[in-house]
Amino acid sequence: MHAIKAPATVLVTGASGFIAAWICKTLLESGYNVRGTVRSSSKGDYLFNLFKTFENKFEYVIVKDMEEDGAFDEAVRGVNAVIHTASPCTFEANHPKELINPAVNGTLGVLKSIEKHAPQIRRVIYTSSTATIVDPSKPPGTIYTDDDWNTYSLEQVEKKGKDAGNDMYRASKILAEKAAWAECAKQHKWDLVTTHPVVTLGPFIHEVTTPSQLNTSIGMFYKLISTKEGEISRDQLLAPNANFGDVRDVALAHVRALEVPEAGGQRFITALEPHTWQDALDVLSPSYPRGEPGAGKSVTHIVFDSSKAERVLGIKFRSFEETVKDTERDLRRRGWLLNN
Repeated sequence: MHAIKAPATVLVTGASGFIAAWICKTLLESGYNVRGTVRSSSKGDYLFNLFKTFENKFEYVIVKDMEEDGAFDEAVRGVNAVIHTASPCTFEANHPKELINPAVNGTLGVLKSIEKHAPQIRRVIYTSSTATIVDPSKPPGTIYTDDDWNTYSLEQVEKKGKDAGNDMYRASKILAEKAAWAECAKQHKWDLVTTHPVVTLGPFIHEVTTPSQLNTSIGMFYKLISTKEGEISRDQLLAPNANFGDVRDVALAHVRALEVPEAGGQRFITALEPHTWQDALDVLSPSYPRGEPGAGKSVTHIVFDSSKAERVLGIKFRSFEETVKDTERDLRRRGWLLNN
């Protein structure tokens, strides 16, 4: 088992994303040098300016298409570890391959570049998802651990193809993670750690200039608190599958996963206790009088057991209340909630 310590240089793929930008910030605050991959110079320049107080410890490399052969060859040269976050994060696709191919090929591309050009790398962190763990066919009340795998979504994609709905996204994450573990098993130079975020909220530092550019999870939260009473159904407000996490905790988990030797070869769920969207509104009450206050308390949830992340990585997760309030505060600070 290996461990990476500051001031090592860490490559973060997809660095302009919601979670990835926070990973970069947390690494820099911990004394690391960071190289991020972005799809354009404008995205890279934004991050460079965002992190300019860290004395040029952040640099970026442009990777326009992560499916291209050798796309990450230059990016991996000279770094000590890789955190691979880049992957499609959308539930909209006309065919499973639109999500599966970039997720799998991008992951394999990074690992092949490491094999060819970065023999010095000792640890790879892959940002997976609880989508690879949860079985959507199982009832509320089911408890999931890091050892569970979602086989249901793969079966649905095989049966239904383009009509598999959200299972197409879940399948892309499952197949990409399985590909990473398979590649890891072929060699002994580096070990692998996977993190499994849930619906992730919290302040955002990546480049967003309008609400329409918000990432999926913050976009859902924004819709929740910016729409009028009655525009979101009771079923949506009381859905039993909305476990939440804080982006700052998720980012810290990635850094700790680099530093803790025992993390090698492990999967880590990064989730707070389960809640409904109604619970989020209740935290912000009376500013957002929506739905049925208190109704979320009677909902039976699926539960993600994140105790291993707490025990092995030493993570103390923020409260749901803090996360919700900080997310709302950040949206308000940008002037996007003036009518509330």
